[in-house]
Amino acid sequence: MSRAQIGRHGLQFFRLARPPHSLHFRPHRFQPTLQVHRRPASTTSSETATDARSLVTRLKNLFLGTSLVLFAGFGYLYITDTRAAFHRWIIIPLLRTVYSDAEDAHKAGNRALATLFDFGLHPRERGSPDSTSDLGITVFGYPLSNPVGISAGLDKNAELVDPLLALGPAVVEVGGVTPLPQDGNERPRVWRLPSQRALVNRYGLNSDGAEAVAMRLRQRVRAFAYHNGFGIDEEAERMVLDGEAGVPPGSLASGKLLAVQVAKMKSTPDADIEAVTADYVFCVEQLAKYADIIVVNVSSPNTPGLRGLQRVEPLTRILTGVVDAAKDVKRKTKPAVMVKVSPDEDSDEQVLGICDAIFDSRVDGVIVGNTTKSRPDPLPKGYLLPPKEANYMQEYGGYSGPQLFEQTRDLVKKYRTFLDQGHRSLTSPPDPGYSASSFPDNPEVDVPPKVEESKPVGDQKASDDADVARLLPAKPEIAPKVIFASGGITNGDQAHEVLNAGASLAMVYTAMVYGGPNTIRAIKDEMREHLNKK
Repeated sequence: MSRAQIGRHGLQFFRLARPPHSLHFRPHRFQPTLQVHRRPASTTSSETATDARSLVTRLKNLFLGTSLVLFAGFGYLYITDTRAAFHRWIIIPLLRTVYSDAEDAHKAGNRALATLFDFGLHPRERGSPDSTSDLGITVFGYPLSNPVGISAGLDKNAELVDPLLALGPAVVEVGGVTPLPQDGNERPRVWRLPSQRALVNRYGLNSDGAEAVAMRLRQRVRAFAYHNGFGIDEEAERMVLDGEAGVPPGSLASGKLLAVQVAKMKSTPDADIEAVTADYVFCVEQLAKYADIIVVNVSSPNTPGLRGLQRVEPLTRILTGVVDAAKDVKRKTKPAVMVKVSPDEDSDEQVLGICDAIFDSRVDGVIVGNTTKSRPDPLPKGYLLPPKEANYMQEYGGYSGPQLFEQTRDLVKKYRTFLDQGHRSLTSPPDPGYSASSFPDNPEVDVPPKVEESKPVGDQKASDDADVARLLPAKPEIAPKVIFASGGITNGDQAHEVLNAGASLAMVYTAMVYGGPNTIRAIKDEMREHLNKK
């Protein structure tokens, strides 16, 4: 290798061997610098303005949020108050508009009410107007907050007991309940007559059946027991039903009662009284435990032959079976038994026959009445019905509406008179051997003991007459039978009239359909105005 080659290789080796930066190293002096940021005067003013705008925005948001909370709060109080005009003038007409079929509207309204109740948004009577007890009464030994009730028909299967009680009535009647499920009559089967605020229906006692309704009521009792600290088992249920919760076992609410209406199957032959009685008794055995009142429906016009059961002999057998079954219910207090009668059975003979059956069977009272087969003249007198309503008026079924009021009031007077005169007092002379032993199980019978005293010295004839009177069989003093009035009642003045006629309670149904949730409150307010005027 030549020197020149060695020189070139050596130079390359030197370049590879030395640090790569050695040829480019430059000394660098570190000079730290302090940067001072000065805020211009214009920036300070801008941020102050921004802060002010932010404060205004926060205040606006606070005001908006508070307004929304207050609006929601007052909106909740308004919507859930039965007095809200919203229910009557918006919801009711809206249901009628959206659902041309009255039954569809009814079902939609019930579903809505049940759903609202689940979320605590249901309408209710606010302000505790009954706390003054100015309308208070006592029925079957229970002190009730007022004398107004809701008739069966709105809640056929006990799905709305608590939502309906929240509207302010003292009594809610559910049903009628049949032994087994039945569909009732073919649809359509309900027609509205808005100009008359009336209805024509031929439901035909459609029902979920006694066992299904009993299970629903049982679940309600157990839920009540759980929420009130009794537990959720069978023992908790027993404690509530035996009164240890301090409320009636049916309504589960102080000052209120629950009535459960029972009926026979459409397929049960009317001539087979034993089978018919068995239908009613089965319903009682299933439902009586959860009811304060059992109502025997023998007056629906939409079950063929049912009203024929209001004759004395079959009615007595049916009611006796029901009363016996009610007395056997496993509960400390037994439910009262009432019979629901037709307004069309209004002759003296028919009413007296029903009264005989009531006394013979030891039934506690009567509901006067039900829907009517007749078609009353429109109100006001001379009014011509719209063509559609005139056609509906011709449909077969029971009519209910304001026109029934006078008939109801007069029938209440008749029942009050006949019931107060005692057993068979108008239909037959007293039996020679008539005594309290005829009613060994009737707790209302109170027979004073026979007293034999020494004859006083003096008027011998007067003394003899007194002895004869003391030795005659004593006539039992029977407490007045309870009457509930149902049919055509729409306002407080009418409620007063039927109460003065002898009823203990004024019940409404059709008025609720048209008046909505405030119906009960309005009737009670009108009754109070009536009392204040007096």
